[in-house]
Amino acid sequence: MAIYGYVRVSSKDQNEDRQLIALHELGIPDKNIFMDKQSGKDFNRPQYKKLVRKLKKDDLLYIKSIDRLGRNYEEIQNQWRILTKDKGADIVVLDMPLLDTRRGKDLMGTFLSDIVLQFLSFVAENERTNIKQRQAEGIAAAKARGVKFGRPPRPLPENFYEVHKAWRDKKIPLKQAAALCGLPKGTFYSKARKFEKEG
Repeated sequence: MAIYGYVRVSSKDQNEDRQLIALHELGIPDKNIFMDKQSGKDFNRPQYKKLVRKLKKDDLLYIKSIDRLGRNYEEIQNQWRILTKDKGADIVVLDMPLLDTRRGKDLMGTFLSDIVLQFLSFVAENERTNIKQRQAEGIAAAKARGVKFGRPPRPLPENFYEVHKAWRDKKIPLKQAAALCGLPKGTFYSKARKFEKEG
């Protein structure tokens, strides 16, 4: 039986120390700890996939909390089944002692852990939805305050006005007008429309 640990943080800026300390305290060697630094919205993660390939029957996997496994309700359920049923491995969720597949292998134990898993994976997805909503509200509030997002627009080329007039007077085609301004056709056209709209 091999013992593994899985760590996930949502971005390269987040700190994984808390999860690593918990796994090291269990005596899990570094070579058996797999870590991804990306979102938990799906399971398309290189280290997680590598871990799943390594897991064998009766191996033991530790994770700090269910949301470290993922934040998608249905995906968590599917992966849990793959790890425990298909692979035959055991999982221990350190922050939730009820989610320890080594205990209660009887029908009642399985039933209880399934209920807890469903509840926690629902909470994880709900939190992901709330995070997205808070982000959207924060962006909307910032925009209302006049905060601009993205790169600032490039200023119009110095010759834009005369080239625009020549193009509108049908003296030169769009392609030539864009080339004279050093812009792609689509960019020249959209800048021309914006310029005309703003008068």
